[in-house]
Amino acid sequence: MPAKRKPAPATAEHAPLQLEHFLPYRLSILSNTISQAIADDYQRRYDLSMTEWRVMAVLGRFEGLSAREVAERTAMDKVAVSRALSRLVEAGRVNRDIHDGDKRRSVLSLTEAGWAMHDEVAPMARARERAVLARLDAEERVWLERILDKLQAGNGGRATANRD
Repeated sequence: MPAKRKPAPATAEHAPLQLEHFLPYRLSILSNTISQAIADDYQRRYDLSMTEWRVMAVLGRFEGLSAREVAERTAMDKVAVSRALSRLVEAGRVNRDIHDGDKRRSVLSLTEAGWAMHDEVAPMARARERAVLARLDAEERVWLERILDKLQAGNGGRATANRD
């Protein structure tokens, strides 16, 4: 059995981050935990990766985007988005057409099969979201929304939600 490791001593030379109090780390852990709980449902049922679902969700909300625009809206790596799109096109869940005005630009949209899957997965995702938010009272939910909006706005506009 390996010996337990003590936390490294904080010195002038080495001041380790206290990850359990570091906001980006905490947000990442929370996001990963919630996202994985949702993903477990659709991965088992539909053999759909988290990245693929995020691409489908964005295309369900904003039809006609390019791969670059999907990557921008999700703040995901362009290569990961490209791979997910390839799998979604191959599986018949996404159409990739050529833009009328720019032959170099592809235009993406959900297929009928993609919409059918979207319309089954989206309610599952919303139900998980409701379960998480149920831990907060109404005032806390309002504050959470405000705080998230404020933090996202201060992030240079990356991956911001467009509210209608």
